[in-house]
Amino acid sequence: MMKIKQIAVDKLSNTMRMYVEAKFHFERLKLVDKEEAINNLDRSFEAKLEAFHSLYDVTKSDFNYFEYADTALLIIIRNAIHHRDHDLFISWNKEMMLDGGLERNNGAEFLLASNRICDKPPVMQYYYKLEDIFLRLDKSLDSPFLENRMRPEQKDDLLKKLDEQLRLNDILDYAKSEKYPTKQI
Repeated sequence: MMKIKQIAVDKLSNTMRMYVEAKFHFERLKLVDKEEAINNLDRSFEAKLEAFHSLYDVTKSDFNYFEYADTALLIIIRNAIHHRDHDLFISWNKEMMLDGGLERNNGAEFLLASNRICDKPPVMQYYYKLEDIFLRLDKSLDSPFLENRMRPEQKDDLLKKLDEQLRLNDILDYAKSEKYPTKQI
C-alpha cells in the first residue's frame, strides 16, 4: 500500500511542476495563441485536481479530507469538472480572455478572494466564481447544477465547514456591502 501512496504523491508533485511550467510559458504562448495558452493552464490545473483526487482515493482511510474545508473543496471542484454536466467552474482566465470576456465586462469590478496561508513564497492562485460553489452545494438556491453524489446533509455540513474554515459567508457579506454582483465574486 505504501508504494501506491508514493505513486499518488509522485503524480501530484509532477502535475504541480507541469502547472508551473504552463504558467511560465503562458506569457510567451499567449502572444502566439491565446486560446492554447489558456487551455494549457486550465488543463494543467485540472491535472493537479485529478492527481489530488488520486491521492485522496488511496489515503482517504488515513485522512478525513471532508473534515477540512480546503481539501473538501478541492474534491468538490475536481468532481464538478470531472463529471462536467453543467457550465460551472469556467476559469477566470478563460472567462475573461476568450470569447469577448474583457469587452463584455468592460468597466466591471470583480472581487478576487484567496485563502492566503502564508506570505512567502508567493502562492499560485486560480480563480473560479464563488457562486459556482454555492450552485453545486446550496439546495436553497434551487440550482439545476446541485451535486447529486452527496447526501443533502453532507452538502449542508460541507457548506457549514466552508463558512467556518474558509469564511465564504464573510466574503459574500463584504461583497454585498460593496455592491458586487454575485457573478463578479
